[in-house]
Amino acid sequence: MKWLLNFIPRPLLISLSIWFRPFIKLYFKGTRFTDPIDGSSYRKFLPYGYRKHRENALCPGTLSLERHRLLWVYLTRETSFLKENLKVLHVAPEQVFYTKFKNLKKWDYTTTDLHSPLADIKADLCDLPFDDNQYDLILCNHVLEHIPNDIKAMSELYRVLKKDGTLIAQVPLEENRDITFEDDTIIDKKERTRIFGQYDHLRVYGKDYYFRLQSVGFKAEGIDFLASLSNVEKESFALPKQERIPVAIKK
Repeated sequence: MKWLLNFIPRPLLISLSIWFRPFIKLYFKGTRFTDPIDGSSYRKFLPYGYRKHRENALCPGTLSLERHRLLWVYLTRETSFLKENLKVLHVAPEQVFYTKFKNLKKWDYTTTDLHSPLADIKADLCDLPFDDNQYDLILCNHVLEHIPNDIKAMSELYRVLKKDGTLIAQVPLEENRDITFEDDTIIDKKERTRIFGQYDHLRVYGKDYYFRLQSVGFKAEGIDFLASLSNVEKESFALPKQERIPVAIKK
């Protein structure tokens, strides 16, 4: 099972999950883990990872990963975003969130991506087809590490966000690394996976990620939301061991 998951494309995993979800939930039913996104409980989650397997990472029902569950708990407990009248842009929309966000009656919700079938508007993140100051909230998670000119992409996100609007932009970030590492001379896919975590990642972000966001005008910080949760919740939701939520405000 462990090796097979890495060879099944994530879109196919999503499709299989949708069709077989009732059977999957029944098979994995239990009380050890709970996905806070839909409240379903399981005896185990599945392993997942490119460079190395993370045990109990992938929810077999929703296909949420640790970062998705962390973000959901943050949004529901620490913000009022899900209850507000907001104009929202979701970049590279995650399947696990898409239906929930689409059904929020108070949201004017738009999705964008170059390739995703869930995208309302096909667009390059470095050249967004939106007017200035359009959105109250932008979600752009695990995208910037794929973009060659991430500073340009950040500038575009800043441009289309309203004043005092919020950007949440999770990325793979190593907290013990001060400076972001990138090297486009490394072209071997196995070597890129070893160094960057995935063959299609262009950099490993360090703590200077927030300075990159600030360089285009944002006020940015990493929210250590995990610190507010009990060990029981962290274990039950199978959350990441260490991850801050990057939140940037347009000032």
